[in-house]
Amino acid sequence: MPEKIEDQIKEMIVERLFLQVSPDDIADDDPLMVKYDIDSVRLFEIVIGLEEIFDLTFEDDEFSVEAFETVAAIADLVKSKQE
Repeated sequence: MPEKIEDQIKEMIVERLFLQVSPDDIADDDPLMVKYDIDSVRLFEIVIGLEEIFDLTFEDDEFSVEAFETVAAIADLVKSKQE
């Protein structure tokens, strides 16, 4: 299992969304919605994956496009919830 939160997030996104890319090909600041055509349904898959991997719970008011725009933004959200 990769140590960096960003790497774990990339692996989970590729697996859950069946992306035809390597996790290493996703940059921390890639605009995920645009580059990987992530809609609200696929975004929900990412949220479920985050909850499973990092044992977190997200409240409805924590959902924003900005929070899930990039791997770096998702990692910041995960880190803030782990504190």
